[in-house]
Amino acid sequence: MSKVEIIGPKELLLPVLELLKQLGVFQVEPDISGFVAEGKEAEVRSLLLDEKSLAQRIYFEDLRRKIDDLCACFPVVAVRKSYLDPQSVIDVIAATAEKHVAYFGGICLKKEAMRREERDLGRYTAFLGAIENLLAGVEARTGLDFIGVTIREPELVENLRLILARLTGGRFEIVTTKAADGTVIGLISTAKEFSERVKRALSDEHIPELSFPPSFDHLSFPEKINFAQQRLAELAAGIAAIDRELERFAGRWLAIYQRVREWLDDRLSLLRQSAMVHETCMCFFIHGWMPSADVALLGKELNGRFSGKVVVEEKRMLEEDLDRVPVALKNPTYFKPFELFARLLPLPRYTSFDPTTFIGIFFPLFFGMILGDVGYGLILLVVALILLKRVKKRAAVRDGAKILLISSTYTIVFGLFYGEFFGSLGTTLTGLETPFISRERGVAPMLIFSLTVGLVQVVLGLSLGFLSAVRRKTKREALFKLLNIIIILCLAALLVSFFELFPHVLAGPVMAVLLAAVLLLIVTGGLLAPLELLKNIGNIISYARIMAIGLASVLLANVANRLGGMTGDVVTGAVVAGLLHAVNLVLGVFSPTIQSLRLHYVEFFSKFLEAGGRRFEPFKKDR
Repeated sequence: MSKVEIIGPKELLLPVLELLKQLGVFQVEPDISGFVAEGKEAEVRSLLLDEKSLAQRIYFEDLRRKIDDLCACFPVVAVRKSYLDPQSVIDVIAATAEKHVAYFGGICLKKEAMRREERDLGRYTAFLGAIENLLAGVEARTGLDFIGVTIREPELVENLRLILARLTGGRFEIVTTKAADGTVIGLISTAKEFSERVKRALSDEHIPELSFPPSFDHLSFPEKINFAQQRLAELAAGIAAIDRELERFAGRWLAIYQRVREWLDDRLSLLRQSAMVHETCMCFFIHGWMPSADVALLGKELNGRFSGKVVVEEKRMLEEDLDRVPVALKNPTYFKPFELFARLLPLPRYTSFDPTTFIGIFFPLFFGMILGDVGYGLILLVVALILLKRVKKRAAVRDGAKILLISSTYTIVFGLFYGEFFGSLGTTLTGLETPFISRERGVAPMLIFSLTVGLVQVVLGLSLGFLSAVRRKTKREALFKLLNIIIILCLAALLVSFFELFPHVLAGPVMAVLLAAVLLLIVTGGLLAPLELLKNIGNIISYARIMAIGLASVLLANVANRLGGMTGDVVTGAVVAGLLHAVNLVLGVFSPTIQSLRLHYVEFFSKFLEAGGRRFEPFKKDR
């Protein structure tokens, strides 16, 4: 990443910002500390928009709000892409938008009011049909009042009959039915002089009466039912008519307004970005960061577009800049898919290391060591190829498929190393011996192999931590990391000497170096330093899980083969073995993934990775 300053005459500021946005490689830095020489800060000030630019920004923001209001009113319809150049007709568009907002704003308010009324009346649709049927079965007699009720529990109907009989002296009639939602609807008909008494009793018994909006008060109960149904039909027709009008309008104008809104967003982003630009009495200054490989391209573009009037200067990176330099992960094609796992971590600081490369090296290795079966590897290879062929647009899925493709290749390689094809099925069918090592019988060699890999990765992590501390000039931390490396390597050498793989004559000097390093470690790190050392040793031992999980996988595969053979039937045996192998394969995908990532995140990255990086967010067009 490079620290860059762009200088040019003020009248070219917006065109320069527009070019930076098109290139999408430059992140503007609002803080000028570290960019301007000491004693010169007073000569540089934040750029203030002139009266014309300020008025233009207010004008654009007002038009943007109006277009947002219009687009929110329109239905979702498929429209063509507009290639209109808004700059030449922006005043005409603004005047037209003013008229459209005035007209369609009223229509949308009317539609919203109709929808609210429709929702209010819609609460009655569950029982309107049932009430209509009840009214059809009740003799229309003068002097009667009708009361509709909802009854939650059917057994309350008889209790309600007794209450009504007591209140009216038997001068009532009640009929019930079920509404569409299963609620019991009752229609009580009684003389009008008993109506208030019955309603009070219903309230006391907590039996809800069917209530209607206040506008229905002047209507009788049967008229309320008819009016509600008619009004719902009118509202549906009115809303449909408004929707048709809005669809016709959207078909003509929505594409234009969407194009104008995109153009306004671009212009407003330029004007807002100018708030992070600085100026003197003569020119503007844009400070920021960009990838070092793109500095020459930016200089060439600015020189060609503005005839040398705008210049780019790459500034010297200062030590105080290291905490704010933005970070962008950029990796070769092979490692790029592994950024999927790297993004699960906090962004590393600029002075730290990109974890993607290490995940790309060690993750497939661990995955293959754990699963290590040619048959399983071939299945995963086919699955990865199918995903890559079928999925074209979902980047995360494609990255996962590429990781699976690489990991399945390692699985096949280690499967050949272990001599496993769906467990011991391959050796059983072919009669061949295991080429190198049998995981089922060679537990000790596999354990040593796993711990050796752990030793290499932990020492590598400590070495990277040492380099990172040297970069930051934290000598105490650098010495602490170096002593841990020396002690761990000495312990490993002494351990190997017991197996006569290391010359005994060197054991004495190694022991002397070990004791000296431990004493120096306590002096530099304090009494807690040995605990950190033990933690690092524990991290190495943690890699034994590679052997343990791999052993569990091969044992389950062999159990599947044996159970399949014990059935005495080819078809049944194939089904039983196939199901168990399928379970083992699913476990064999998730378990190595989780355990491999854990070894990276906990045992490895904790040795050197510094979190807290600032994400590189270049000024660019929204896609």
